[in-house]
Amino acid sequence: MKIAIMQPYFFPYLGYFGLIKHTDKWIVLDVVQFIRHGWIERNRILKPTDGWQYVCVPLEQHKRDTLIKDIEIRQTENWKQKILSQLIHYKKKAPFYNSVIDFLNDCFKYDTNNISLLDSYLLKRTCDYLQMDFNYEIYSEMNLSIEPICAPGDWALYISKALGATEYINLPGGIELFDKNNFEDHGIKLTFFNINIKEYNQKSSNFEKGLSILDVMMFNSPETIQEMLNQFELL
Repeated sequence: MKIAIMQPYFFPYLGYFGLIKHTDKWIVLDVVQFIRHGWIERNRILKPTDGWQYVCVPLEQHKRDTLIKDIEIRQTENWKQKILSQLIHYKKKAPFYNSVIDFLNDCFKYDTNNISLLDSYLLKRTCDYLQMDFNYEIYSEMNLSIEPICAPGDWALYISKALGATEYINLPGGIELFDKNNFEDHGIKLTFFNINIKEYNQKSSNFEKGLSILDVMMFNSPETIQEMLNQFELL
């Protein structure tokens, strides 16, 4: 069984979904400290002119050491409507604008004050839109017993062991966290997944790399995105 373990991200970039597509089981790791200015409550889309802008979910104030699973959404702001408004400019140029907006309007009916639950739900709905399986569990709900964590890379090794995984796959951004020998000593293959993101037509003069899956969906059909997700290399 191939597994991946990632923090919950808000409509993440294409590589995140490539990793989902090529694993058997996904663990949403929500029991680590929330880090500000990451991808848990925000991501990037195109601006009406050149460049990019953030779409964000506002969060309640919290202590620095608060775990992701305990981060709450600030519901006094109409953030869902704000995001939809930020996407309006796509209507003039994106062929799949109406489909994506219908998708978002349906997703935004989901009601929760918890950012981890929201992100997990949106990941599942996005996979459904892309016609992909998403076999996932949220770590804080699993009641899984693992060894004490001494270093960031331990999460992947110990969860993989507890679940009987034969292979652990991660995005290349975290390659320095892991010791391949430790995984091999426990009969687990360690692999890094690197998606080859080719430029797609954003109907603008400059291609903006690494934007949210929402941008990819605006300009590409689910079938085309499936083909994009198969363009990868294993390190």
